[in-house]
Amino acid sequence: MFEGEKSPAGGATLIIITGMSGAGKTIAVQSLEDLGFFCVDNLPPVLIPKFAELIVQSNGKIGKVALVIDLRGREFFTALSESLNYIKDQFTIHCEIMFLDAQDSVLVQRYKESRRRHPLAPEGMPLDGIRLERKMLEELKNSATQVLDTSSMKPAQLKEKIISRFSHLESHMLSVNVTSFGFKYGIPIDADLVFDVRFLPNPHYIEHLRPNTGQNSDVYEYVMKWPETQAFLTKLLDMLHFLIPQYRKEGKSQVIIGIGCTGGKHRSVAIAEYLGKMLGASETESVVVSHRDADRDRGNH
Repeated sequence: MFEGEKSPAGGATLIIITGMSGAGKTIAVQSLEDLGFFCVDNLPPVLIPKFAELIVQSNGKIGKVALVIDLRGREFFTALSESLNYIKDQFTIHCEIMFLDAQDSVLVQRYKESRRRHPLAPEGMPLDGIRLERKMLEELKNSATQVLDTSSMKPAQLKEKIISRFSHLESHMLSVNVTSFGFKYGIPIDADLVFDVRFLPNPHYIEHLRPNTGQNSDVYEYVMKWPETQAFLTKLLDMLHFLIPQYRKEGKSQVIIGIGCTGGKHRSVAIAEYLGKMLGASETESVVVSHRDADRDRGNH
């Protein structure tokens, strides 16, 4: 290999799984194993280049690798950054950093349920370790190509999200995830684009529609029948048809579009379903529709 020439890796992919302790890294690596990734847990960042060399030397036999990197000390971020920069300079391997996060209160509850001790607070309260870890990982989180908030996810939901996120690698399509949510429960922290549809007429105030979600045909038709809905969708689709190719051109492999109403049950669900159908009609994207808050039994709207 000549100086300055990159080693070919046949379109290989390297996923770095990291994030807060207790946020779901074990589930993430198991999900990627199901997709055929070669996975290694608790790998020191300084060894990452060795795996890049392994990918190249395999001559295409190892094309998808996932490495779980946990916080082990102050040199963590520096070593990881140096390793990834080395790979970028030396190999044609697509690298991503998936950062798993969750609210502090959720992480504390998970530690209580598992009766495990936080690695940074072995003798103290879990919250002390969580706050310290969050501070130490702040720079890494800002450098991540994807941040997944697992606060409201069950293990099966996290697995489904990761599979939908990376299954497109086989088809080389841009993965578009359209998710509805309720503003009263917070904005999804992993969303690339967020649109507020609370200005639309609300089915919550129609008695026979209130118990159902936007996936119900009557609720869906109610949301869709208004002129302001159609005007909004025309403008939104026009913008998305412009933006998505630009994201693909820039090298993004996933776009997460958040559609929010008050409770995430009616308007946002209907709009997300519509966008999923319209964007899914394209043969150049892989589209997944999900509804984060539609099943919350609190009178959502």
